[in-house]
Amino acid sequence: MVATQPLRNKQHIRELIEFFVENGQYRNYVLVVMGFYTALRISDLLSLRWCDVYHFGNNDFHDHINLKEKKTGKAKTIAMNSEVLEALGVFYRELGNPDPEDMLFRSNRQKNEAISRIQAYRIIRSAADSLNIKQRVSCHSLRKSFGYHAWKSGAPVTVIMDIYNHNSLEVTKRYLGVCQDDRDQVYLHMDFLHENQQQEEEGDESQKKELKAGA
Repeated sequence: MVATQPLRNKQHIRELIEFFVENGQYRNYVLVVMGFYTALRISDLLSLRWCDVYHFGNNDFHDHINLKEKKTGKAKTIAMNSEVLEALGVFYRELGNPDPEDMLFRSNRQKNEAISRIQAYRIIRSAADSLNIKQRVSCHSLRKSFGYHAWKSGAPVTVIMDIYNHNSLEVTKRYLGVCQDDRDQVYLHMDFLHENQQQEEEGDESQKKELKAGA
């Protein structure tokens, strides 16, 4: 069985998010945005209620989501960034005035029950097929994509490991899905000469300015 891989191409991520907006599927739009930006397992995402993301007393969204992971039982606090808050705002306005206890990803068929994991998979898989994204895309792809792009952006692997609540660095390394292209980039961009020379020249210029200022 082929392991689920992160979506390495950010254009595919943007297309997947925009697909649901363009088709007016705002619940599914929030699902993929939160899947990419919170790194939560699908089981934890589907357990969320509106009161977990929105403070009805203050008529404003929470800054963080606080929950206990279903798989590990560990407490988790996730900051909601501007992209998540924007998507939630669009969905909130579309619904009108959801009840605090309403499931965030409520099924259209069942009374206040979340969509199933199978439904979530079908929603994401169908969108990926419509967009002609060739790689195997699943709910777990969203979670893995968070770690991969955080790592590519320079986030320490130990912090990513902590966010994932992994007990082993080896598990996190598998999540990141490092491929040969990533290894090639490290080899091809390693520079011991020119970058250091430029830094030394900048340091010399800085020292000269300090000496002039002190004269």
